[in-house]
Amino acid sequence: MRSLLKALDSLGELKQLDRIVGPLQKAVRAVPLGPYRAVLQGRPIGHPLHPVLVQVPIGSWSSAAVLDLLPGGGRPARLLVGLGVVSAVPAAWAGWVDWAEQPERQLRTGVVHAAANGAAIALYAGSWAVRGRGRPVLGRLLGFAGLTVAGVGGMIGGHLAFRQAVGSNKTEPVDHLVEPGWHSVGRAAEFSQGQAARRMLGDVALLVVKEPDGFHVLVDRCSHMAGPLSEGKIADGCVACPWHGSVFRLADGENVGGPATAPQPVFETRLTEDGVLEVRLPEAV
Repeated sequence: MRSLLKALDSLGELKQLDRIVGPLQKAVRAVPLGPYRAVLQGRPIGHPLHPVLVQVPIGSWSSAAVLDLLPGGGRPARLLVGLGVVSAVPAAWAGWVDWAEQPERQLRTGVVHAAANGAAIALYAGSWAVRGRGRPVLGRLLGFAGLTVAGVGGMIGGHLAFRQAVGSNKTEPVDHLVEPGWHSVGRAAEFSQGQAARRMLGDVALLVVKEPDGFHVLVDRCSHMAGPLSEGKIADGCVACPWHGSVFRLADGENVGGPATAPQPVFETRLTEDGVLEVRLPEAV
C-alpha cells in the first residue's frame, strides 16, 4: 500500500508531462465557453460539478457489468454502456475546466487521471460498437477492461481530491483556528483607503481593505488554491486573486468570478474609541 501511495505521489513530480500539460492548459482556457465555464466549474452549486457528473457514467458502466454476468442482460447492458459514454462527455469537460486552473503538481497528476478516463471511454465506446455488430463476448471483455481502467482513473482522481486537495475549500478550517470574540488587527490610521493590506490573526492571514463605507476584512488565502488576495487587484468593490483570477465581493465574500466555488469568509469589524480596528467572525462571541 505504501508503494502505491508513493507511485501516486510521484505522478505530480513527472516534469516530462509538462510538454503536454502546457499546451493543453492553454487550449482548455482558450475554449470560448462564456457563462457555461462557471456552470462547469460548479459555482452555481457551491462546489465542483465534475464529481457530481461522473456518477452517471460510473453508475451506468457498473450496472452494465452486473447485467453482463446475468443471462439475458445483453440489450440493457448495451444501453447502459452507451449512456455511460454519452454522459462521460460533460463530466470530462467539467473535469478539464477544473484541471486548467490548478498548480503544477496537480496539473501533472490530473493529465494522467484524464488519460485513464479517456482510455476507459474509448474501451466502452468500442464495447458499445461491437455489441451492436453481434459480438457480445468481445463487448463484455471490452466493458470489463473499461471498468478496470475507469477504476484506476477514479483512484487517481481520489488522490487529486483528497491528497492534493483539488476542489476543496481552502478556507474551511478558519472557524477552528480563530478564537471567539473581538481581536485587534491594528489602528485605523495605518490603512490607506482602497489599498489591500495583510494582517495576521494568530495563524490566519487577513485581507484588510479600507473604503469610504468602512472596513472590509476577509480571509486572505483564496478558497480555491490559497492564493494571497492581499496581492490581488481591488476594483469595483471586489478583490481578484492574483493566482487564478477568482473574484470575491469585499462586502460579503461572495465569489462572483473565476474558478473558486466557495465564498471567502468575512469578518465583522468595529472601531474602538481610540481608533483600533477589531474583527471577529460572524456569530462568534
